[in-house]
Amino acid sequence: QVQLVESGGGLVQPGGSLRLSCAASAIIFRLYAMAWYRQAPGKQRELVALITNGGRTNYADSVKGRFTISRDNALNTVYLQMSSLKTEDTAVYYCNARTPGIDSWGQGTQVTVSS
Repeated sequence: QVQLVESGGGLVQPGGSLRLSCAASAIIFRLYAMAWYRQAPGKQRELVALITNGGRTNYADSVKGRFTISRDNALNTVYLQMSSLKTEDTAVYYCNARTPGIDSWGQGTQVTVSS
C-alpha cells in the first residue's frame, strides 16, 4: 500500500481559497492515478477531482471552474487548489492513489467553509 499524508485543510470564509496537498510515500508516483474525494457529515464519500498518470483531469460538476487538481511527480505530491469556496464544500477531504492492484487512502483533512 501507499502511504498518503494530506495537509492544508482549515477554516475559510465563503468565497475564500485553500490549497490541499497530498504527499505519497516513495513509490513510482508517476504511474498512479491520483484523486481527491470528500465526505460531508451524513453523506456518502464523493469524487471531487481526478488526475491520471498521463495528466488528464476530471472534476465533479459541483466544483468545475472553482477547483484545480495538479501533480508534481518529482515531489510525489498531488494538489487541490480550491477557490470561490462555498459552505457546501465543507467536508473531510481524502487523497486517493490508484494503480492496478493498489487502492490507497490518506487519513483525511477537514475543510470548513463558514462565516
